[in-house]
Amino acid sequence: MELRSMKAGDWEEVAEIYGQGIATGIATFETAVPAYETWDKKHLAFCRIIAEIDQEIQGWAALSPVSSRCVYEGVAEVSVYVRNTARGKGIGRKLLAELVRASEEHGIWTLQSGIFQQNKASIHVHEELGFRLVGRREKVAKLKGTWYDNLVFEKRSTKVGID
Repeated sequence: MELRSMKAGDWEEVAEIYGQGIATGIATFETAVPAYETWDKKHLAFCRIIAEIDQEIQGWAALSPVSSRCVYEGVAEVSVYVRNTARGKGIGRKLLAELVRASEEHGIWTLQSGIFQQNKASIHVHEELGFRLVGRREKVAKLKGTWYDNLVFEKRSTKVGID
């Protein structure tokens, strides 16, 4: 498996994988894959990572800013999605580990993830990589008419923002 930077030309496969995640009902509150331009504006220009096997994208990871306030410029929200047929093979873990490493290179000191409590695989991978549960957003949003909680996991860098 090769990890590399995402290119705009990857969007078709990235969008397909994103759609598969949306379809699970436990990966995001999004209900439709956005156009590339919309997705691009919502994600940081750096730390967009692709996992590829035999030139086929198996997963992707990216960061979004959590706030427009400058005091939070080193805090970002994590997105990791893995192709249906590639789940359970460690790809998500490798993507998240690389995202942690690359984020520190770009000055990010805190990573946050909002995870559905039903998404046991995501919770497990985050905990394995040192993320800790910091809270629960109770009935934070509706999905298909049902209110859902979201668990908030966080990882604080030991290399960036330690002065």
